Amino acid sequence: MNQPYESYPPPVYQDPTDPERLRSVRTFTHVLYALYAVYWLTGGLTGLIAIILNYIKRGDAAGTPFEDHFTWQIRTFWWAVLGHLIGFALLWVGIGFLILGAVSIWTLYRIIKGWLFLYEGKPIEPRAWF
Repeated sequence: MNQPYESYPPPVYQDPTDPERLRSVRTFTHVLYALYAVYWLTGGLTGLIAIILNYIKRGDAAGTPFEDHFTWQIRTFWWAVLGHLIGFALLWVGIGFLILGAVSIWTLYRIIKGWLFLYEGKPIEPRAWF
């Protein structure tokens, strides 16, 4: 009875160099890019699903080469949301359409760039704007 409290189930150590884990996280990162890529066609629904999955599975990517892709995707989502909010707020002045267009192009660029870097196995700088 004097044993210290142990969490149940015990934490599982995940080796960041395990090939099976790396393959799984890489595939999942491709799925996330696909969800972000089709958010225009779904009214943003897949973007919401992708950001939720990004946060839920972010710990799985920790310590892997794909951790930066998760950060890249999360930052792209939140900056795009901010840009869209500003664009919608300025629609009544007429420049909102320009802002919405620029944000859409920027978002598409980041999705394509990130996905290509993932496909080619290149590291990505998650804090970069372009």
